[in-house]
Amino acid sequence: MLVRDAMSTVVLTIGPTHTLRQAAALMSTRRVGAAVVHDPDAGGIGILTERDILISVGLGQSPDTERAHDHTTNDVVFAAPSWTLEEAARAMAHGGFRHLIVLDHDEPVGIVSVRDIIRCWAPARQHVPA
Repeated sequence: MLVRDAMSTVVLTIGPTHTLRQAAALMSTRRVGAAVVHDPDAGGIGILTERDILISVGLGQSPDTERAHDHTTNDVVFAAPSWTLEEAARAMAHGGFRHLIVLDHDEPVGIVSVRDIIRCWAPARQHVPA
């Protein structure tokens, strides 16, 4: 199975000046665990994850004043839609992260998460009558 078969095509894109609260609200509304941060001044595309927001709040930083650009990972490993899920899982395990931005012709077309891969690899849930 390929990344294109598992990825979410809901790509939330935010700017670098969004506060962490704004980013969290958008992520919650869209039901996604990561946002693509588009910052042409900092080299293009980065990623802000729920973990990044949690770490900031855990450090006592204010989600109302902290900006996405200060918590964005800019050294991003990107996946291609044609990667196998094994390649994506290997990249995640090697890098210690749970999301990969999927690029097609240098444009974000999706995000694949560990959860997406597990859903594809795990047997479908069977409804068992009570």
